[in-house]
Amino acid sequence: MAIVTTIRRDAVTLPAAELGPDNPLPPLRPLDEMHRIEDRDRDDLPRDMARQIGYEPLRSLLPARVRDGYGRGRASRELDALVIENDRLRATVLPGLGGRVASLFHKPTGRELLYRNPVFQPACFALNGAWFSGGIEWNIGATGHTALSCSPLHAARVTAPDGGEMLRLWEWERLRDLPFQVDLWLPEGSDFLYVGVRIRNPHDRPVPLYWWSNIAVPEECRVLAPAEEAYHFGYERRLRRVPMPSYDGVDRTYPANSVHPADYFYEVPDARRRWIAALGEDGDGLVQTSTDVLRGRKLFVWGTGTGGRRWQQWLTEPGTGGYCEIQAGLARTQLEHVRLEAESEVAWLEAYGPLRAECEGEWPGVVRAAEERLEACLPRERVEAAYAAWRPCADAEPGEVLAVGSGWGALEVLRSGDKLPGTPFEEATLGDAQGTWLELLRSGSFPEPRRVGPPGETLVAPHWRDMLETAPASPLTEYHLGVAQWHAGDRAQAVRSWERALPLAPSQWPLLRCLAVADQEAGHHERAADRYTEAFDDLCRERRDDGETWTAVTAALGREALDATLAVGRTRDARSVWHRLHPVTRERGRFRLTEARLLLAEGDREAARAVFDEGFEVADLREGAGAIDELWALITDEPLPAHYDFRMRPAP
Repeated sequence: MAIVTTIRRDAVTLPAAELGPDNPLPPLRPLDEMHRIEDRDRDDLPRDMARQIGYEPLRSLLPARVRDGYGRGRASRELDALVIENDRLRATVLPGLGGRVASLFHKPTGRELLYRNPVFQPACFALNGAWFSGGIEWNIGATGHTALSCSPLHAARVTAPDGGEMLRLWEWERLRDLPFQVDLWLPEGSDFLYVGVRIRNPHDRPVPLYWWSNIAVPEECRVLAPAEEAYHFGYERRLRRVPMPSYDGVDRTYPANSVHPADYFYEVPDARRRWIAALGEDGDGLVQTSTDVLRGRKLFVWGTGTGGRRWQQWLTEPGTGGYCEIQAGLARTQLEHVRLEAESEVAWLEAYGPLRAECEGEWPGVVRAAEERLEACLPRERVEAAYAAWRPCADAEPGEVLAVGSGWGALEVLRSGDKLPGTPFEEATLGDAQGTWLELLRSGSFPEPRRVGPPGETLVAPHWRDMLETAPASPLTEYHLGVAQWHAGDRAQAVRSWERALPLAPSQWPLLRCLAVADQEAGHHERAADRYTEAFDDLCRERRDDGETWTAVTAALGREALDATLAVGRTRDARSVWHRLHPVTRERGRFRLTEARLLLAEGDREAARAVFDEGFEVADLREGAGAIDELWALITDEPLPAHYDFRMRPAP
């Protein structure tokens, strides 16, 4: 007798690092995103691809905050989980961490179908910083890992198309201002997890849209997809069309055959079924398929080089085995954004489950046999029928609430009056972060803070910017207005707003810091260093204690001030900033690296080398960053030690 599909609360216990506080400073510049190409490469691309690569790429993280407060110290912790299972599959979802499917376990074979990370270790891969590897993640927003990677989503029970239980996840994606939902269910007796996704644009203007479902699988596999060509992207920032499975004499569909990290975006012909599979040597593995709206398919490999292996160790525990990623997206490549028209929506269905097929042999025959096996296990017509059955359920109102996300969606719904059936953003979810903006919405005035502290988050969408422009011009209002104007590209007006606020502001450091960034962007680096120095002095006079908030803002502003003063050779000012950082901050790996840079700038090469010899770990090292190896090369001609080698591109 089949077991009825159930959803239950659970917990996952594993070694986990603390996320720590978000960076309190508004991100006026995006984190360096590696997935960009040279303009010259666009001439050789299909016209629609070239157009979509150039269509409104993300230029700011606002209104999101950078998440860089985590470290690398791990302790056993419980992570809230939701488990959906039938008699064939058990899916474990982490609603507090972007709705990640951490595990997909196939009961009849006793096999885990995904790469299940044995630890929770954030690293700087998301658009806004903190991200972790493993499982299935839902990437919405812009090129890269979603800003919701380590954020809570709303979750609730909903009636599934077959009358059973369905798990709904939903949230308001703030980078593009779009509500979305992910519905997961397991039909009775099914070997496949069904996932219905819907993204809505409630605005009266088109919006750039990005989505990639990212699936981590053990790297000892062969990755199959119905394509004879792919677009290869390496970390040299070049995109070129290559034959599949082999080019340069190497079969790239085996992850272990690549030396350097790389993306392979499969060119699936329009008439072919959309699917991708990762099969082990024994022919067993995972397959993902979807309705045709989810057009793209991709393989990401870390490669066998020193840098790729170091990243694998960095993201998990050494000796636990590596992983690669198979992915599915709305466009052919992740460098593209598609257009979601005003007051419209897009939706599709995905299915995840086990596949057993021969993976060794000539590519055309292996792919054809795997596709035939997939058709026997899960016919294409059944996927289309499941999608049609799910669509009416997408509007069904959720039942029991299982997890709560942010209050930003509730604020937007209150402002707009939009009705979003199926994804309620309840007023009860509003919190302190939304409180000041709710007051602006209701009274037309931005409230003054009740106590001294860093300014709260800034909303930057046009409707909020309009409200700030008509609100009474207090220093805090001008500060937030300037941030919103900067986001809109009106940098001159942003500077004027910040300068207007400066004479009357009780706290000058937030405004001085914004003006320092503006100076840097305009090429006035000496003036930027002056303003950063003045801002840090003002902050040190104002900070009230050594609590989490003041420590976080001192570290964030101190880091930027150190970079700005060192960039113009003002080592005395940099050393002054260094001495006033909290001792716990100076011990963090990021600041140990800065200390070595400062010592070198002061002419003490031996002391700078000693920092490396003593050892440090830069917890928030950015994907593709060269800060460590570049500084090492300035200190010594010796080879870079392996534990500092995170290089993701071939040597020039």
